Amino acid sequence: MFSNDILRRVRLGGFLEIAMKRIHIAIMRKSWGLTPKILSGEKTIESRWYMNRCKPWGAISKGDTVYFKDSGEPARLKTTVDKVIQIENLTPVKVRSILDQYAKDDGLGVDKNNIDSYFEMFKNKKYCLLVFLSNPKEIEPFEIDKTGFGMMSAWITVENLKEVKV
Repeated sequence: MFSNDILRRVRLGGFLEIAMKRIHIAIMRKSWGLTPKILSGEKTIESRWYMNRCKPWGAISKGDTVYFKDSGEPARLKTTVDKVIQIENLTPVKVRSILDQYAKDDGLGVDKNNIDSYFEMFKNKKYCLLVFLSNPKEIEPFEIDKTGFGMMSAWITVENLKEVKV
């Protein structure tokens, strides 16, 4: 049996973990040209499609900060997370439905009748994460040190920006 003191620390620790806001760095494909669309407000959702659960799945929530950078470039903008939707057990039908509903706000530059190329890319994925963005702001550019996160990481989550900011 646990003492009341231990239970209080566990509850307090759990509360602090939930209340703590995280910092995320999203690395974007430069060729897709999506970071300017975030800054202009044309892109208000960042989607991530996975075969397996990986960050930021389960590690991102409303109020978190996301810094965006194009691959090979410094981080140049930041946003606030307004809402997160996690969808699992995807099927091609679910993927099509998600694209129909969210592709425009995801900044993919496609209308609802012309999403076949994105459908082909995502139809076999098992997980989709939709991060709704608000308050995009241009920032003073800074480089990221991905040491310890894997050089191919496209999303990094940290408690403090100092962990990765160069």
